[in-house]
Amino acid sequence: MKVDILGVKIDDITMAEALAIVEKWIWNPGKHYIVTPNPEFLVAAQKDPVFKKILNSADLAIPDGVGLKLSGKIKNTFSGTDFMESLVSLAAEKGFTAAFLGGREGVAEKCAERLKSRYPKLKILLASNDTETKIPPCDLLFVALGHIKQEKWIAENLDKIPAHVAMGVGGAFDYLGGFVPRAPVLIRSLGLEWLFRLIIQPWRIKRQMALIKYLWLIAS
Repeated sequence: MKVDILGVKIDDITMAEALAIVEKWIWNPGKHYIVTPNPEFLVAAQKDPVFKKILNSADLAIPDGVGLKLSGKIKNTFSGTDFMESLVSLAAEKGFTAAFLGGREGVAEKCAERLKSRYPKLKILLASNDTETKIPPCDLLFVALGHIKQEKWIAENLDKIPAHVAMGVGGAFDYLGGFVPRAPVLIRSLGLEWLFRLIIQPWRIKRQMALIKYLWLIAS
């Protein structure tokens, strides 16, 4: 079910439901893209109509971030990083192919390496930070260029690249590649992963200001 928060449509679904949708896409013809709107995305979309249109045109907009529940409209939330790993697990189980694009130099490769060790049956066709590289035909393309940039890149290139499903994943390569520690499961379950990130990455304070603006916007 689509829910409108600050003009952005978000799918209020569980991770299991989202995984079932993506699996169905892969078994059938067509191209699709996934976005991961969180409060920071929603605030950015207020100033960027192109970004907002891309979010609203996505085939699936997962509810990323416990802050979405503060709107009173969303019941389900799960992180884009967790969803990416669940898709990787699904790919390994079903024999789907995956490609990793973006991140800093060496990050996509390390992320792919760690996921391959965790899911030995995973078929990885590409791991590169070079967006100019030739992308092989793949079932799942994970793009880590940072929010806004990655969504615009996918929207502009999806018709030209042989990927079945593309997803913008932000900093997921850093987390899954072991470059940045994730919050313990308990902290994540309490919805405080944002605070953990802020403690280990103080420079995120400017980005966290978006949460304050988000709260102001939904209260207006």
